[in-house]
Amino acid sequence: MHMADALISPIVGGAMWAATAGVAAYSIKKVQNEMDEKKIPLMGVMGAFIFASQMINFSIPGTGSSGHLGGGLILSILLGPYAGFLTMASVLTIQALFFADGGLLALGSNVFNLGFFPCFIAYPLIYKMLMRKGYSTQRIFGASMLTAIIGLQMGAFGVVLETFFSGKTELPFGTFVLLMQPIHLAIGVVEGLVTTAIVTFIWKSRPEIIEKVGSGEAIGDISIKKVVTGLVAVALVTGVVLSWFASSNPDGLEWSMFKTAGVEELEAQDGIHQSLSEIQNKTAFLPGYDFKAPKTGTEQSAGESEAAWPAVSGGTSTSGLIGGGMTLVLAGLVGSGISLAKRRKNGTSA
Repeated sequence: MHMADALISPIVGGAMWAATAGVAAYSIKKVQNEMDEKKIPLMGVMGAFIFASQMINFSIPGTGSSGHLGGGLILSILLGPYAGFLTMASVLTIQALFFADGGLLALGSNVFNLGFFPCFIAYPLIYKMLMRKGYSTQRIFGASMLTAIIGLQMGAFGVVLETFFSGKTELPFGTFVLLMQPIHLAIGVVEGLVTTAIVTFIWKSRPEIIEKVGSGEAIGDISIKKVVTGLVAVALVTGVVLSWFASSNPDGLEWSMFKTAGVEELEAQDGIHQSLSEIQNKTAFLPGYDFKAPKTGTEQSAGESEAAWPAVSGGTSTSGLIGGGMTLVLAGLVGSGISLAKRRKNGTSA
C-alpha cells in the first residue's frame, strides 16, 4: 500500500501530512511520558526488521498479485502503539527518500494507512481486548490473525478514500473498493501468520517483554539481548538474501489499479507532483531497491531481471543492508532524542 504521488491531489496529500504530523506529535508526547530505555534498541531493530520484511512480496495464488508485510501490528505489540507508530514513520520515510518506494506527497497518507490504523485502532480495540484474559499460543494466533486482517482492511479502505477525495476518476470508488478489499484480505491472512510467528517467538523467549508492553509497564531490568540478537539476524537474512525471492507480480494496490483502470501507475500531474518527483530522483540512490540502471541498455537489463527468479542481485542485497541500517539508526535516534528530552525535562523539574 505504498501510494505514489500521482494517486493523490495536493490538498489530500497536505491534509494527510497534517494528520500524520499531529499523530506523530501526540505519540512523541506520550512516549516521552513513559519512555523506557530498553525500547530504544528495540525501536531500531524492529524498524530494520520491518524494512527488510517489506522488501519481500509474496505471491497471492490464483490472482497474479502479491503482497508484503505491513508490520504495524507487530510494532504495536512489541513497542506499544506510540513508539510503534514512530518506528513505522521512520521505516516509510527511509523508503520514500532513499529507495523511491512511495511518493513524498503521499508519505503522510502511507504512514497514516500503515501506521495509524493498526497502532491506534486495531491494536488497542481488537488485539488487546482479545488478549485481556492472558497470553497463550492459541490466543496469540487468534488475536494476531483477526487484528492483522482488520487493520489491513482499514488501511486498504483508506487508500480508496484518499484516491476518491483526490478526484481520481480513473479509479471509480465502487470498482476500486471491490478489488482492494478482497486482495488485501488475502494479504492480511499472511500478515497474521507472520505476526503470530514473531510474537510467539518473543513471548516464549522473554514473555515479560510482551506482557509488560501490553500493560504499559516499563521493560525494566529484563534482558532483551536474545530478542535483539535474534531480530537482527532475521533482518539481515531477510534483507540481504530472502529479498532475492520476492515475487515480481504487482502488489495488491498495483493489481487493483490495473484491474480498475488498465494501468498499474497513473501519470503524475504537473506542479508539485513533478517538483517532488525531481527531489525524490535526487535523494533515492537505490531506487526500487536496486542500483540505478545505466542510461544505455536499461530495457534489456530490466527484461532479464524480470525473467530471473530468484533475482540474485547485489543491488537488492545492498538495499536491504543499507536500508535496514539506516532505519535502525533513524528509529534509534528518534527514541534516543525523546529519552534525552525526557531526562532534561525531569532535570529541569527537579
